[in-house]
Amino acid sequence: MFTKNDEVNLKNRGISLIQIQNQLKSFQAGFPFLEIRSAAELDKGIVQVEENDLVSLLKEWEQYLQSDASILKFVPASGAASRMFKDLFEFIESENDEPENSFMKKFFSEIEKFAFYDDLNAICIKNNAKTIDELIDGKLYKTIVENLLLEVGLNYGSLPKGLLKFHTYPDENRTPMQEHLVEGALYAANATNKVNIHFTVSKEHRALFEKHLNESLAAFEKKYDVSYQVDFSEQKPSTDTLAADASNQPFRDKDELVFRPGGHGALIENLNDLNGDVIFIKNIDNVVPDSLKESTVTYKKVIAGLLVNIQKQCFAYLQELEHDSISEAKLTIIAQFCEVRLNNHHSNIKSLSHEELKKYLIGKLNRPIRVCGMVKNVGEPGGGPFLTVNADGTVSPQILESSQINIENESDRTIMLQSTHFNPVDLVCAVKNYKGEKFNLVDYVDQKTGFISLKSKSGKELKALELPGLWNGAMSDWNTIFVEVPIETFNPVKTVNDLLRPEHQ
Repeated sequence: MFTKNDEVNLKNRGISLIQIQNQLKSFQAGFPFLEIRSAAELDKGIVQVEENDLVSLLKEWEQYLQSDASILKFVPASGAASRMFKDLFEFIESENDEPENSFMKKFFSEIEKFAFYDDLNAICIKNNAKTIDELIDGKLYKTIVENLLLEVGLNYGSLPKGLLKFHTYPDENRTPMQEHLVEGALYAANATNKVNIHFTVSKEHRALFEKHLNESLAAFEKKYDVSYQVDFSEQKPSTDTLAADASNQPFRDKDELVFRPGGHGALIENLNDLNGDVIFIKNIDNVVPDSLKESTVTYKKVIAGLLVNIQKQCFAYLQELEHDSISEAKLTIIAQFCEVRLNNHHSNIKSLSHEELKKYLIGKLNRPIRVCGMVKNVGEPGGGPFLTVNADGTVSPQILESSQINIENESDRTIMLQSTHFNPVDLVCAVKNYKGEKFNLVDYVDQKTGFISLKSKSGKELKALELPGLWNGAMSDWNTIFVEVPIETFNPVKTVNDLLRPEHQ
């Protein structure tokens, strides 16, 4: 099945034959649906922070910031912006010379509201000797879009979202990357005013990110009185997955094996390489202008305060569990903490012997922890919070995508449709154990939670394998706490016209 040339290719990528064979088995067998018990909701898997607790959690985080702990912002930023401009690409490829649908009409009628308007106007003048208004008057709509998307113009159709101008200010226009620099200064600056941020980027865009950072850093350090330590990493070739044909055999193009990126779940490897005590995770496009940052910053601090509060209790209990003389009463208290605070449910916990219970509690407490902000479901796409059955028969909170739920099963479909919240990717994580040692995060991935999708290459259909998602199966065996956060903290930009929403103006 594999040639000498294939073996050299695999070795260069850092992928073993065993990995490839397991991937081919996944294509053949598919991935099982997860068994869900219920959707997580308020008072049933999702914590609602009361007003009086808000102050104490904010204080908890502010005190933690004064410690010598390492705090880090982790921002997946490798996604290309091409999907943002899907409607615009369709327009320039269509036979219509003028906008006919509501999306395109809105784009042109409000074009001056975009933060990139001045840059676009300048490139139109340079390339066509006409302003945007003059091109519109001449009904040269496609020329404007081409100047925005194509290499001859601003090339926005090929750039990553992180480098596009999103927000307008009186003295500057900011990209999402710059907005994340601001956020970092507002909730992740340590006692010495140092802000650590890590962006995962694609190889082809790394130099552009580094250039943009170098152009931005001094001004933001001066404005917010901080120093930044910003690093970049790329998705590792070893996390690429083999493509398969319709017969679940290796897909080849010109006799060469075809590999595809393993999806955002591959970034668990990048996260695993970092050394933070507390790590914030947030998508690159979920940013707002300064006028709307207050709620985002407050709840980032709140969920971080809850994380360090819970971690402190976990560490204290783990130290007590080291003692042979720990009492039955204390084990009962720790078991209640596991069930009530961590939402780990064991249906037969009362049948466990003293030593079995002790071993079980150590296993459940001594794991990475994540606190995940959840927003009320208002029809936005994305995964949701559920209580699911684990391999050991216990039940715990998980973030699931719809493809992980068997919608052919009436009960599971009903549970999914009744879900009240969804995942805005608003996480804060603790990745060290009670002895200060880093967890090996790869050990906590559920390898049975990947995805298979249909793609094409050179006109031929192929099957693509995505690794367990970063906040789905890649964090399956973490302790997970869901917290309701305000909907205004979630403002993703999926299409260019999302930038016209009040939240981005």
